[in-house]
Amino acid sequence: MNFKLLCKAVLIIAVLALLVVMGVYNRQDAKLDLPPILPQMLQARACYMYYGFFAVGFLVGTLLMAGGSKGAGKSGKEK
Repeated sequence: MNFKLLCKAVLIIAVLALLVVMGVYNRQDAKLDLPPILPQMLQARACYMYYGFFAVGFLVGTLLMAGGSKGAGKSGKEK
């Protein structure tokens, strides 16, 4: 198994465990106010906001890391 892949998997599991702990202990409501984007103040449980922020960040990170150069996996020889 690739060491880099293993490190990434351990990091993701650690962050998810941290989110579970935050969700268990932060049950109070949190307010989110973004006037340019949201017309009204958003009020939800803090744990749901943590999960939402993590999901958006994870998706943005995945989109930024996806792709790469087109010929990275090919050898220099053409048939």
